[in-house]
Amino acid sequence: MEQHKLGSTGPSVSALGLGCMAMSDAYGPADRGESIATVHAALDAGITLLDTGDFYAMGHNEMLIRDALKEVARDKVQISVKFGALRGPAGEFTGMDCRPAAIRNFLAYSLQRLGTDYIDIYRPARLDPNVPIEETIGGLADLVKAGYIRHIGLSEVGSDTIRRAHAVHPIVDLQIEYSLIERGIERDILKTCRELGIGITAYGVLARGLISGHWSKDSGRAGKDYRLMTPRFQGANLNANLALVESLRAIAGEIGATPAQVAIAWVAAQGKEIIPLMGARTRNRLSEALGATKVTLTQTHLAALAKAFPPNVAAGTRYAAEQMAHLDSEKPATA
Repeated sequence: MEQHKLGSTGPSVSALGLGCMAMSDAYGPADRGESIATVHAALDAGITLLDTGDFYAMGHNEMLIRDALKEVARDKVQISVKFGALRGPAGEFTGMDCRPAAIRNFLAYSLQRLGTDYIDIYRPARLDPNVPIEETIGGLADLVKAGYIRHIGLSEVGSDTIRRAHAVHPIVDLQIEYSLIERGIERDILKTCRELGIGITAYGVLARGLISGHWSKDSGRAGKDYRLMTPRFQGANLNANLALVESLRAIAGEIGATPAQVAIAWVAAQGKEIIPLMGARTRNRLSEALGATKVTLTQTHLAALAKAFPPNVAAGTRYAAEQMAHLDSEKPATA
């Protein structure tokens, strides 16, 4: 698999990354053995970038990755970890804490759960409204100097915050949602990152499975699948969004690929600085997603996709209103 430099100051990583959140029950029941086998298959295919969060099933995901990497040389993989999201014993989210003292605590637990002595890319999961970003990045910079983390990333923040953070310490990448039906970063965030030499690790490239070609009105009913609580997966919004998938299916058929492969290839085609994160949790889905590397989108294909998926085409917001209100990335940049 091709390797791309992550930002101007980061490591070389695989052209596709593996997002591991869904391996820890967020999308309903997951099979531990299959999850570990999927990580192994990803590594065998040349994927080196694994993404997780310390709050994914309250540490379960980090321990799963530790077990999957037990026989893997540490320098053969880059581990990206999000921190700061607070959860209660019932699994509910209760806020953010990005104070330097809290960061050191989160990191200590992550290192233990992952079974490693450093993390390649460490990033606050969201902007903490009670802590200046300069203070958060300053605390992270101290951990870089101490050797506990290699690089600092950001997640779901806007251009103003990106610039303030980057002025304190080089930011290697921004993790943010980007797909055919979610193109908010094109307003100004993508331009800001390119100007500053900051890479993009794009999650939600299949809109959490919505545009994969596998989702239907009856999907997600077995077990607790949080997608069913988000606006794009509900009622009339779901009907409208599934109709969009049929347009994608038709274009994919002309290309000779699956809807998922074309959707991933489209994100990758937006620039070498963009690393799509695949959320595959089974080897079958991983194999399909890897097929995106063999899809070449011509200008004719790109034009057809642009016509079928103009900006703001999705029905419904990507998160519920309460969560949207806390997304710094959704706030307009100031002049």
